Formats: sequence, structure tokens, C-alpha cells
Amino acid sequence: MKQHIPVLLEETISYLNVRPDGVYVDGTLGGGGHASAVCSRLSDQGRFFGIDQDEEAIAASSERLAPFGEKVTIIRSNYERMKEVLHEKNILDVDGIVLDLGVSSFQLDDPKRGFTYRVPEAPLDMRMDQRQEKTAKDVVNTYGETELFYMIRDYGEDRFAKNIAKHIVKARQKQEIRTAGELTEIIKAAIPAKVRASGGHPAKRTFQAIRIELNRELAVLENSLNEMISLLRPGGRICVITFHSLEDRLVKTLFRKNENPCTCPIGFPVCTCGAVSKGTVVTRRPVLPKEQEMELNPRSKSAKLRVFERV
Repeated sequence: MKQHIPVLLEETISYLNVRPDGVYVDGTLGGGGHASAVCSRLSDQGRFFGIDQDEEAIAASSERLAPFGEKVTIIRSNYERMKEVLHEKNILDVDGIVLDLGVSSFQLDDPKRGFTYRVPEAPLDMRMDQRQEKTAKDVVNTYGETELFYMIRDYGEDRFAKNIAKHIVKARQKQEIRTAGELTEIIKAAIPAKVRASGGHPAKRTFQAIRIELNRELAVLENSLNEMISLLRPGGRICVITFHSLEDRLVKTLFRKNENPCTCPIGFPVCTCGAVSKGTVVTRRPVLPKEQEMELNPRSKSAKLRVFERV
């Protein structure tokens, strides 16, 4: 089995403060890199729960974590259901949670999964959970021009979103858009040649936008983070690794709101709203990968780690 390199591993494990007899959860299990490091620090009294919606990731992590025996429980689900699936296992609170967001190496490295724009014949799939019927092809071929524009603008942060949406709609009137290569050529035609020559890959932002939309990535994160913080025991920590500004901004905002939920007007002498802080933001600035890690693992370059501790 190919061993994938977990991003910001040392830093995440250090901030997690693993207790040997604690209960820990990885909501984005992937290949089990972070999980393996956590489990190796647990005693026989410790428990670990790994959650992932991807069947291939479940298979790979199950193999990697097999040596840790009964202290490990692996669940196929979306981390959005973390509280629910833990309650089903009679776990009401935990000592630590890890989220390593974005696309896993298993998904990126397999062209059949359709996450990459670098393989022209790759299908437009992009489903993180292949039990889901809707694919990226459905988004590209059925969304209206206005829907596509907002999606590419908001989730891809692409200044040519309007033109890209227009070109997609025009192209699909002739024939259905089926592959990464077909979509990439359409996107290229919508972006000025001068910009294509100086910027990164022209399809990167649009592919990101489609993936976020299809898998509800930001919605799942926004719906889940407050509940995950509530799952933590006093002194428990949640470590979240993000890979683009939209995720990072959301985590930063929600962490701050949990630290200071007061809604009283600024300068109000006494708090009357009754909102109580759930804890402390441990990382005032995001933790970034070291130069050595970025050289060894180029995918880590955009990674940011933020940590919150429950009180």
C-alpha cells in the first residue's frame, strides 16, 4: 500500500496533546497518517474513531491502523454526522478532534475519480462519497449560467467567472461536456492569453469551485464546527488543517465566535446577552508548514493549521 504523507503531522500531534487514555476522532481519516500518529500514543485504555465517506480511504486506513487492534473504530460517514455516529457508539464527549480538509491523496492520484484537471481523459466525477448520484458532470451540464457564475466567483474566487460560465453554457449547447480535458479547453478560451501565460493553471479555480459545490464542503464545515467544539471535554482540542482561503476564513471566524460569542453592543458596560465562551483560540495566527516539508510534499504549501481548546 502506498503511504501518503500527512500534512503538518508533527505540529498537529503536538497541539493535540494526546492523552494515553483519551478518546480521539479524525473526521477526515484519508490514508490514516494523522490517525496512526495519534494511535501510537494511546494506551490500551485509549480509544480512536476514524470517520471518512470515501470507500478507498476506509480500505487503506483500515490496513494501516490494523496493528492498533480494538482501540480503533472506523466509520464510513461524513464528519457532518460526527456527534450522531459517536453517540451510536456510546461516546458523548472526546479529548481531541482532527480535520484535514480538502481532497485526499487517494482521490487526487486516481484520474478515474475526476478531481484532477491534468488528465484530459479523466471523467467529470469529483464525488468524495461515490454513493452519491450527482457528479461534477451534472453540475457543469445542468446549472444555469447565473448559478455557474456565482459558484465559480464565490468558491473559485476567479475574476473571469462570468466569462467562464458563459463559455460553458455555449459549449454544452453543441454537446455534453464529459471530460476534464473538454472542460479545461472551454475554461482556457474564456481567459485572456496574457493571463493564462502568467497565472497558474487556468482550470484550477473552476475545478475547485465545482468540487466544493458538489461535495457541499463549506456548508458541511460551517454546519459542523460548533457541534464538534461542543463535543470536546474541558481541555480538549480541535485541530483543523485547511488548504484554501475560503476554508481558513470560515474556521478562523467560527473559532473566534466560540471564544467570544457575546452579541452585546461594543462598549456595553455589562454583558446581557448571556452568551458563554466555549474556549480559547490556541493559534492566534495559522501554523504553516516548514520549508523542509514543502520541499518533500509540495501539496503542503497552501496548508494552514488552526487550533481551538475547550474550557
